[in-house]
Amino acid sequence: MAIVPMQQVSICALKKDRKAILEKLQSMGVMEIVPMEQTEGLAVMDTLASRQQFERNAALLEQALSVLAEHVPEPKSLLASFEGKEKISGRDKMATILRRDRTMERAGKLVRLARSQSENRQRIGKLTAQIESLRPWENLGLPLNFKGTEKAAVFLGTLPAGVTAEQASALIREKAGEDVPFELETVTQTPEALYIGVLCLKEHAAAVESALRAEGFARPSSPTHRLPARKIERLQKEIESLKQTNEELEADIRGMAEDRESFKRAADYFRTRAEKYRILGELSQSETAFFVTGYVPKKAVPAVEKAIGEGYGAAVEVSDLAADDPGPTLLHNNAFAESVEGVLESYGLPTKGHVDPSAIMSVFYVFFFGMMFSDGGYGLIMMAACGFVWWKYGKTLKDSMRKMVKLFFWCGVSTAFWGFMYGGFFGDAIDVVGRTFFGYTGEGSILKPLWFEPMREPMRLLVWCMFFGLIHLFFGLGIKGYEYLKDKDYVGFVSDVLSWFLFLLGLIFMLLPSSLFSSIAGDAFDFSWAAALAVPAKVLTIVGLLLILVMQERAQKNWVLRILLGAYDIYGVTGWLSDILSYSRLLALGLATGVIAQVINMMGSMGGKTVFGAIMFVIVFIVGHALNFAINVLGAYVHTNRLQFVEFFGKFYEGGGKPFEAFKTVNQYTEVEEEAS
Repeated sequence: MAIVPMQQVSICALKKDRKAILEKLQSMGVMEIVPMEQTEGLAVMDTLASRQQFERNAALLEQALSVLAEHVPEPKSLLASFEGKEKISGRDKMATILRRDRTMERAGKLVRLARSQSENRQRIGKLTAQIESLRPWENLGLPLNFKGTEKAAVFLGTLPAGVTAEQASALIREKAGEDVPFELETVTQTPEALYIGVLCLKEHAAAVESALRAEGFARPSSPTHRLPARKIERLQKEIESLKQTNEELEADIRGMAEDRESFKRAADYFRTRAEKYRILGELSQSETAFFVTGYVPKKAVPAVEKAIGEGYGAAVEVSDLAADDPGPTLLHNNAFAESVEGVLESYGLPTKGHVDPSAIMSVFYVFFFGMMFSDGGYGLIMMAACGFVWWKYGKTLKDSMRKMVKLFFWCGVSTAFWGFMYGGFFGDAIDVVGRTFFGYTGEGSILKPLWFEPMREPMRLLVWCMFFGLIHLFFGLGIKGYEYLKDKDYVGFVSDVLSWFLFLLGLIFMLLPSSLFSSIAGDAFDFSWAAALAVPAKVLTIVGLLLILVMQERAQKNWVLRILLGAYDIYGVTGWLSDILSYSRLLALGLATGVIAQVINMMGSMGGKTVFGAIMFVIVFIVGHALNFAINVLGAYVHTNRLQFVEFFGKFYEGGGKPFEAFKTVNQYTEVEEEAS
């Protein structure tokens, strides 16, 4: 439950050590470097061209890797995404640097091969389309660009679908005249068009062409001086040649699969170089010295002082952050609480001086997730799957993935706990199997709930859900009060926190013995004891009400306006009521998981106590519960997040923190192992 304290570190060192110092800072990965204000006598090095070249190199290598992924996919297991980065030694890294020119040459060649292959495929597509356009003319004994002889005109082309040769001939006679001699031949007829040839004397060509165009006549789009059949034959030969070329290119591409690891290592190298040159272009420097300033976690400052100050004789100045400088945010929590840091980051990080809610949030998150998913079988599956990944790949997982796996492991523990508390194990699978296949006829469930069965007592669970929700909300309000006390704002604590605690607690104790609440709780609870607290409850309510009325809008100097605005703030109690009712989703999703699971079991058992029935049950059980698991684990995740983001955070959390972005190596594929000195 802590935000790592930051300090500002400024370094002044000799320019001759610039490369070594930057590489050392980058390998340490503990400093977020920020640009310095421009000072007279200091300059900034223009590194844009070099950085862009490194980025282009990395992009080319990524393009080469994409080509290999398309043509020669890596054989990967189902758990490959958890395997993390490849571990390489410092010697491997040096070999990558020495071979970088050859690696870039190979990558460029691979991309060119793929580009040539793509261009050939496009050419094949165009040639194929051209062949298709010539197919209807294949049996024509004339070139498509043939216009006629010295005395005769020839029109080759198409008429729209639906127009017959007889209709075209009749139109020519009508438009050109009955005495105009012509000959119209059908070459081919398809559902799309009528392919024709028309022969007439040249002196009548204009009239015949005009008549044809009136019916939508169009000449071939790709006229050729060769016979259509010959042209098709030449195009087919060209296509075969291109296909043969592409097969050779494919073999060459596949033969370069051995370069995949070199491409990955080189891509990481160039990305790291690009990041280094980005920082280098932001540093102020003189003819003999350069300056670096940035944020470093307080606990890492001694290491920076030793590595840079003592190692290179540089001047290292350390100072606390100014009051108006929030600095970047870096969280540090115990192994359990850090599992929800990814969820918190998706909402927004806290800023300096505010509370990191991860520790409290982690308890409620896991608690509520389990209540919503609430099935012992599903919980054990989550525990086993996440536990295996955690055990097998825990050291190689990316930080965000590692936190997510841990979160779902603990959510699995909570799910299993609530499942057994409610008596749910794949719904009522144990009872269904016992009754259907083993003849169990006893009364009640075989697997007894450790607490109670929500299906039989939903109102009892609803009351408990609202009770847990109230605790959750009060914790949020309590954190707000803690921040007031930490800042020594006692007036704010009384007016914004204590007043609401008194007001709400008074209302609750007044409501408990009422008939309204009794109708909700039913016979599951007896709150008659709360009647003895009627007078203290009224006192708490009145005191809280007066504090809100008088102090909530304390910034207002006009007392009339202050009272009026305070009265409006009291209306905020409806928001509290809405928030508390939101926790009914704990009941709704928990029941949904159990009801769907029971329906699946009932459907699976419809085959009875037969071989077919047993097979049917197994199939329906596996498929049905897999779907139920997928649907409801997503629902539990979404609605648990909502309870944190809307109800809990709404009481105290502001967010707005900027994540700590250390200057470090940018490795996507590899990780250099530290070698023993």
